[in-house]
Amino acid sequence: MRQGRAPLTTAAGLVARGYVSKIDGSVQPYGLVVPSSYRPGTPYQHRLDAWFHGRGENLSELNFIDGRQRSLGEFAPPHAFVLHPYGRYCNANKLAGEIDLFEALEHVRKHYPIDENRIVVRGFSMGGAACWQYAVHYAGLWAAAAPGAGFAETPEFLKVFQNETLQPTWYEAKLLHLYNCTDYAANLFNCPVVAYSGEIDRQKQAADVMARALATEGIDLVHIIGPKTGHGYHPQAKQEIDRRLDSIVARGRDPVPTRVRFSTWTLRYNQMLWITVDGLDQHWDRARVDAQIVDPSTVKATTQNIAALTFSMPAGLCPLDNTQKPKVILDGQELQAAPVGSDLSWLAHFRKTGTRWQVAATTEDGALRKRHGLQGPIDDAFMDSFLMVRPTGQPLHESIGTWVQSESAHAMDHWRRQFRGEARVKNDADVTDADIANSNLVLWGDPGSNKLLAKILDKLPIRWDAESLQVGEKKYDATNHVPLLIYPNPLNPKRYIVLNSGFTFREYDYLNNARQIPKLPDFAVIDVRKPVSARAPGAVVTAGFFGERWEWPTTTK
Repeated sequence: MRQGRAPLTTAAGLVARGYVSKIDGSVQPYGLVVPSSYRPGTPYQHRLDAWFHGRGENLSELNFIDGRQRSLGEFAPPHAFVLHPYGRYCNANKLAGEIDLFEALEHVRKHYPIDENRIVVRGFSMGGAACWQYAVHYAGLWAAAAPGAGFAETPEFLKVFQNETLQPTWYEAKLLHLYNCTDYAANLFNCPVVAYSGEIDRQKQAADVMARALATEGIDLVHIIGPKTGHGYHPQAKQEIDRRLDSIVARGRDPVPTRVRFSTWTLRYNQMLWITVDGLDQHWDRARVDAQIVDPSTVKATTQNIAALTFSMPAGLCPLDNTQKPKVILDGQELQAAPVGSDLSWLAHFRKTGTRWQVAATTEDGALRKRHGLQGPIDDAFMDSFLMVRPTGQPLHESIGTWVQSESAHAMDHWRRQFRGEARVKNDADVTDADIANSNLVLWGDPGSNKLLAKILDKLPIRWDAESLQVGEKKYDATNHVPLLIYPNPLNPKRYIVLNSGFTFREYDYLNNARQIPKLPDFAVIDVRKPVSARAPGAVVTAGFFGERWEWPTTTK
């Protein structure tokens, strides 16, 4: 290094590397299989396969790095890079583990020539579950997906795999839409999939349930089955999977296909190829867009539960006629959209008022509203840079102060255990303008103990003093009730404020990765008189979701 050489950056074979995460500043490792055909400095762009590992409760960073320096892994296609994300340990690549792939990919792209149209996602067991969720949530990014075994949703998998009948609360039932891949099956219209299962593997259930969901969309799932095989790959099946994937990747991803179908339930997942959903009528109801380039001057789209959207095609790729303004037919309404650029790029925004669509100059309307990366629930704050803000003052009540001290310590400890990073922590008086600009702020305490919370309290949608806590139209005794909340930061509306919560699944959910999903919505009130358990931080006396303008719902349950 002193001599200005970094052999790691030019080595072929098995390489262990890492990046500094934007989420918590931790160094996260990843493994890389660098093909022998790689030549630094040459313009050839390589295929990349991302492989998601299976469950490993002892998979520390060092164990992972050691393994990545010893084994090529299950698949290593010739001339292809293979990226092995750590996924922040053992969470089926959810939440911060989900973001790990994109941070690792960004780091790889900085150092190696990767073909953006020949990226494949694949994995087995827990990694197969990860592959399903990446495939349906980000279908427009991949040339193909190849999930093996795993799980594709939570309720049916738990029933089949361990005879557990899920009994979610009403808000937990809605939150299942975040990671139930069956709810996003329509998106695989735009991503070729080759699924695999062993014939006698109980986790064959994942591909079976996805096959049913895809059938409702008119898509027939290609499902390779290893004969008389349990939880593993059959050798001949591996050859067949590779044969099919090689054929798909040779053609490559089409970044501007003639037709795009997109389904989502949340603005966390809001993009498919040249379509971006900028606003929903109602979160956690199904939203759809079916758009088609009809001819060189016409785009036609039908929508469901969509309030705003954008059509965007990169330079050189727009197939529309650049000598005339495109005609866009949205839900039967004809509009004249922005013109195609001379570089054959196209950008057009649309917003709906009532049932009528209008052309918009920008996605911004100046209003406080839910948007991508600012739509909740509470767990969403931990998918980007966050800072835990520790109270230094006197709590309004000793009972609340004791609970805050215990729960904040729990959140920091379990962030390390489950997402393998050290949560950044500052005292309330030490938070800087840079912190407010760059991070979601997790404020622990009450208006008496946390100076920053006291400063912004009148701009938050709650009322809280020594006597009472008002949440919406309901009031609670402040001596034993505490709010958990996510809301745009009044000091920087492009970032979140979170009150008194880390990620919301707890110890009981560590037993099965299918349970490791958000357990609380946008807000909740906790009665601290009930002891904290492996499932909840006390008694949840009310909880719910804010509306699309971050307003209180008309009713809370």
